[in-house]
Amino acid sequence: MKNAVLILFFSLVLLVYAAINYYIIREGLMVFEPGSAWRLIWIWLVVVLAVSFVAGRLLERQMITPLTTVLIWVGSFWLAIMVYLLLQLLLIDLIIFIQRWLKFLPEVFYNNALKTRQIMAIAIASITFVVVLAGHINTWFPKMNTLDLQVHKKAGKLDSLNIVAFSDVHLGTLIEKRHLTRIVKKVNASQADIILVPGDIIDEDIRPVIHSNVGKTLKKLKAKYGVYAVTGNHEYIGGIHKAKAYLNTHNIHLLNDAVAFIDNSFYIIGREDLMKNRMANRKREDLSMLVAETDNKFPLILLDHQPFHLEDAVKNGIDLQLSGHTHHGQLWPFNFITRMIYEKSWGYLRKGNTQFYVSGGVGGWGPPVRTVNRPEIVQIKLRFDKNKKS
Repeated sequence: MKNAVLILFFSLVLLVYAAINYYIIREGLMVFEPGSAWRLIWIWLVVVLAVSFVAGRLLERQMITPLTTVLIWVGSFWLAIMVYLLLQLLLIDLIIFIQRWLKFLPEVFYNNALKTRQIMAIAIASITFVVVLAGHINTWFPKMNTLDLQVHKKAGKLDSLNIVAFSDVHLGTLIEKRHLTRIVKKVNASQADIILVPGDIIDEDIRPVIHSNVGKTLKKLKAKYGVYAVTGNHEYIGGIHKAKAYLNTHNIHLLNDAVAFIDNSFYIIGREDLMKNRMANRKREDLSMLVAETDNKFPLILLDHQPFHLEDAVKNGIDLQLSGHTHHGQLWPFNFITRMIYEKSWGYLRKGNTQFYVSGGVGGWGPPVRTVNRPEIVQIKLRFDKNKKS
């Protein structure tokens, strides 16, 4: 039943994807004169670009070659280009529709319709190029966001805790050692007490990560108490057992529905991703069962990849929850959609005595392009009530 649902879902996605590319082809043909050889070139260009990402991903699962790498890079950029072509073409069609009723455009737009369409095509292509290029450059420069938070509990001998967190790296063909090295340098420069990663370290297939030996760079992450992480949906999509084994052997302490008591001072609670329910045919542990393993007089820090059901953390006395997953839409205007889906799509939220931070992510899925916000690493100075002598 679950396989049937997945097949139906991906079939609908591919159908919508094909329809969008057909629309772009159809609109583009209007730029060329009837009978022009450029019409056929345009059709094949869009078809090849549209197929590249899917073909590259499928072939990569069999063997990693320069061809699969090129296909994935080209296809990934096309996903972003496609979005901004589609938005502009829809806007133009809307203007044309309104024009039929209001007749507000000057006659110059009709004197040479083909020339007008060609000028508009150049403008659309230029805007798309600038937006996608700027969005790509943006992905290479993660920002360090800092928060100063208070938890009104004692934490053993600690007065404060320097947490550095990052999520949604999506290591794979597009985000590999070069980008991860930038992240590691920034994280290590912050001299973290503990590094927390709420999911999606690996993109999908583990093969490109192994092929590029990205784990060698992961091992360079340094913190007093180490690196703790949980699974995200993409670890499940790519193969959860291989992903877990790889991360555990590269100094990433995965908390798979588990609890860690650190330095007799605070707890890290790690939840398996919600995808476990769908892809592993097993339910993840209820949060209340995990909290039952703790002494809640100490600070409770929860890692949960997808920021759904935030009320569960409040009900179970969690002091700080760190999540990711949303990317805050990654590409404008998808951030408006994530705002509708999630109670908090990005940033800080307080509900009762529980504090939340939903990271927009330091990497990205699909196109190596981010037009909504900067990729981020989050540094949290978590302060506790000072111990008093009895």
